[in-house]
Amino acid sequence: MNNLRYCLTLELQDDEELIRQYEQYHQPGNVWPEILESIRGAGIENMQIFRLGTQLVMVLDVAPDFSFEAKGKLDSVNPKVQEWERLMERFQRVDSTHANAGKWQVMEQIFQLDAH
Repeated sequence: MNNLRYCLTLELQDDEELIRQYEQYHQPGNVWPEILESIRGAGIENMQIFRLGTQLVMVLDVAPDFSFEAKGKLDSVNPKVQEWERLMERFQRVDSTHANAGKWQVMEQIFQLDAH
């Protein structure tokens, strides 16, 4: 398998109505086409988001040449991505006190069955 997989996490605001709205934005047909285009254009081949309470986990399957840095640069100059990010911020709990906190945080893999 040439593709890579990343797992990221993010905490939502602890508010049932905000969570309902966040999930509604992510239903098929509700994510802006420009957002889907930017995701695919950056080399993300598949993306899934799971939720348990306020905790989100995102799984990314990416092309071998995918880079979070390159995606960040593309996103920073894309007005629609910036507009989407501002819209999503109202739903997300983001620790702005730390420079590296950001939104989605890459999780460290600690177990893989085929390695045993």
